[in-house]
Amino acid sequence: MDHKKRRQLISVAITSTALTIFILMAARAWPVVLFLVVAATAAGLVVYLRRRGIWTRKVSVGKAWGWIVAAMVLLFLILFLTVGVRLYTDWLWFRQLGYGPVFTTQLWTRLVLFLGVGTFAALFLGGTMRLALRWLPQREWLDEERIRVAALWRRRVAPALIWLTAAVAGLAFGSFGQGRWMRVLRFFHAAEVGKTDPLFHRDLGFYLFRLNMLLDLKNTLLWLAVLGLIFTAAIYLIGLRRGRFPPRPLAHLSVLGVLFLLVKAWDYRLKISLLLYSRHGVAFGAGYADVHARWPAYSVLTWIVLGCAALLLINLWRRTWGLLIAGASLWLASLLLLSTVYPALVQTFRVRPSELAVERPYIQYSISNTLSAYRLDGVEEVAYPVTQTLNMDVINRNQGTIGNIRLWDHRPLYDTYSQLQEIRLYYNFHDVDVERYTLGGQYREVELSVRELSVDELTEEAQTWVNRHLLYTHGYGVVLSPVNETCAEGQPCFFIRDVPPQTEYPELALTRPEIYIGEETDNYIVVGTTTEEFDYPRGDDNVYTRYQGSDGVPMGTFFRRLLFAIRFGDLPILVSKYMTPQSRILYLRTIEERVGTLAPFLKYDYDPYPVILDGKLYWLQDAYTVSSLYPYSEPYEDINYIRNAVKVVVDPYEGTTTFYVVDPGDPLIQTYSRIFPSLFRPVSEMPAGLRAHWRYPEDMFRIQTHIYATYHMHDPQVFYNKEDAWQFAQETYLGDQRLIDSYYVIMSLPGWEQQEFFLMVPFTPANRDNMIAWMHVQCDGDDYGKLGVFKFPKQSLVYGPFQIEARINQDPLISQQLTLWGQYGSRVIQGNLLVIPIEHNLLYVRPLYLQAETGQIPELRRVIVAYGNRIAMAETLDEALRQVLTGQGPTPTERGWEELAHSAQEHYLAAQKCLQVGDWACYGQEMKQLESDLQELVRLSQGT
Repeated sequence: MDHKKRRQLISVAITSTALTIFILMAARAWPVVLFLVVAATAAGLVVYLRRRGIWTRKVSVGKAWGWIVAAMVLLFLILFLTVGVRLYTDWLWFRQLGYGPVFTTQLWTRLVLFLGVGTFAALFLGGTMRLALRWLPQREWLDEERIRVAALWRRRVAPALIWLTAAVAGLAFGSFGQGRWMRVLRFFHAAEVGKTDPLFHRDLGFYLFRLNMLLDLKNTLLWLAVLGLIFTAAIYLIGLRRGRFPPRPLAHLSVLGVLFLLVKAWDYRLKISLLLYSRHGVAFGAGYADVHARWPAYSVLTWIVLGCAALLLINLWRRTWGLLIAGASLWLASLLLLSTVYPALVQTFRVRPSELAVERPYIQYSISNTLSAYRLDGVEEVAYPVTQTLNMDVINRNQGTIGNIRLWDHRPLYDTYSQLQEIRLYYNFHDVDVERYTLGGQYREVELSVRELSVDELTEEAQTWVNRHLLYTHGYGVVLSPVNETCAEGQPCFFIRDVPPQTEYPELALTRPEIYIGEETDNYIVVGTTTEEFDYPRGDDNVYTRYQGSDGVPMGTFFRRLLFAIRFGDLPILVSKYMTPQSRILYLRTIEERVGTLAPFLKYDYDPYPVILDGKLYWLQDAYTVSSLYPYSEPYEDINYIRNAVKVVVDPYEGTTTFYVVDPGDPLIQTYSRIFPSLFRPVSEMPAGLRAHWRYPEDMFRIQTHIYATYHMHDPQVFYNKEDAWQFAQETYLGDQRLIDSYYVIMSLPGWEQQEFFLMVPFTPANRDNMIAWMHVQCDGDDYGKLGVFKFPKQSLVYGPFQIEARINQDPLISQQLTLWGQYGSRVIQGNLLVIPIEHNLLYVRPLYLQAETGQIPELRRVIVAYGNRIAMAETLDEALRQVLTGQGPTPTERGWEELAHSAQEHYLAAQKCLQVGDWACYGQEMKQLESDLQELVRLSQGT
């Protein structure tokens, strides 16, 4: 084979190998990477040794290269049929959704970084090692045979090992580089923030977009310099005689040392910037010792390291060890004294004796920057004097609030939904969401859940490929009920129920109830086949349909079907007789997968929720832009900056996924919009009706309230002493003590006439149970996202939820009733203890549910209301309110037939239980209550 053809074959092999490795890196297929490296290395070494005459087997070089190229091409094809297929089908999916440029931007950025960083690292390390091998002197003192063998290894074997080592290192560096693709894109598309840090007065965009990239670049160069020094020194130490170090190797190592020291000097400069994230002080960020000790120390160390680099350059001419030892000694001594001893002395003798005085400005930096990073700098704090003026007139004036008190806790309600409305075993509710709608002219808070289809719940006999992927393709409809109403047997009153969805409210009517995209819909399906899809059950029969939406990747050709058969490992995709030229495959069908694949650089709220609008269903998913490098901002887990900058709308039928920018002032979303201009749309393009259903996201509020529990202390002295620290209020649920979750409510704030949808949470002082404040955020209108805090007076006791719980459990009548229920086969579930502010009064409401030990349907049976020093339990909220506000017990004549009948039955069952255990006092009390209920039923029947 001539030289030209050999070079062409080599080029093909190298290109195929590089592309294959990139695909593997992208797919994180590390075992295959290792296999590829070992196989390619072994093959290359065999060919190299054969060409150099060391390999004795009689195989022609041309044939060897031919086999190598054939093996590389074959391996590339195999990998394309496994890993490459996934990338290609992902690209088809992106393109079908209209986001092809988003995929190609990611792919090309990662490819360029992998090849660029990997090639640079391999050439640098291979070049310095090859130069070291070249500059090794001949070993004249060896005998002739050993000289010949050494020369053979030096000319033929050693270079192969060197470039093998460099190639492996290049793969590692290339993998590291391509994994930082988003940092690189942010670096080159960075937006200006318009606000500077308090120490260095740089625009915050430097920290949010550029600092991470500079740190990665510094680490890469530092590792290259260190590895270059180690590998090069190893060659010289192996190849040189003891006691001898010729000028060229010394100069070579000196140059590498200079490179290392230059990068190390840059490292010290970057460490100065990283002081803004210091944890040495009393608050997060650079403190007094950081500014007055560590900052000067790093500056001095920078110049010392640069001086050491100059000494190494001088060593190129002087060629002496003295200068090197002097420079290294000065560096190590300075490192110990300046970076460790001196800051400790400053902390001990300057900071500690007057810590608050010297740390005050830095505490203020931390407070103001933390509040800004978490969008808490605009929280409106209002004093909330608690009065005892609640009466029935006040209740009547606030019926919008009272009528939307959530009596259905989402946890027992989920079990109720599952038992009553899943309809068939293959349907499933993922969770229960809280929303609000204007129904019949009234602003109502409701709870709803989407009925998704889970093919895993099909019977074992029905688990066929056709059923899982062609027939059972989608869920159907939603179930919806008001938060405050009960119907027969203590069950929720359904505003939407059954399959097909039935409702009396035109605002809730669904003309497109099919659910192809959901929270649990994780299997792929094929539509447009010759078989019909199951739509919904109807009596003993089923109704069938065909998908008419736009989602799905066309796979009518044999090649496409082959690709998807490989991707999903399902041969029927290729050979099934049900396929047609119009067939399309739908995959990545969970909301989490869909949005996470399209925009992996965003963080997502844990709870997407459904919205009914104009006869259609939509999923609303909140997305966050986050960073961990906002200066002086206290971290929450792994972030210290967050904005709810994006709301994602997913059509569960059409599959369209749209990212709307709702906070255009956020610099992170501005940068992402520059990188992916086709991905984001302005909020003005969102369907108008969806704006009325925005909920402030719970994850965002949880983070903000966690931070605000400490950082509401704006005064540095109060913050330093932590004298007003808050914590989340606590409650007990099913015997476990836990923090109260934030909850959505419809209410009017003091002085307001109109009710709005809020998300709120109560606070107690640290290590105390009395309530100190409650924090809320508005979800409606132009004030969406406005945060507020109502602070209770510190000089008087305001009961916290845990204290109210204790009083409920100590109430003799309530405690006795709960004990009796538990004795005759029922489990008592106490729901959320809600704190409801009403005109400077605090009302505490807790629903009670009964669940039979043999059943799974919780029923709302009682409502407990606490106000001031009074507690009442009744069958309805209205009755409990009347009792607690008037101080009177239950009035039998105010109870209806159904309520009296249920009460009589409960007292009868309780009496029988008392009789079984021989508790005659208990039996007599229950029989008296039963007699009272029966007498009232008689009076009602007589119309008196």
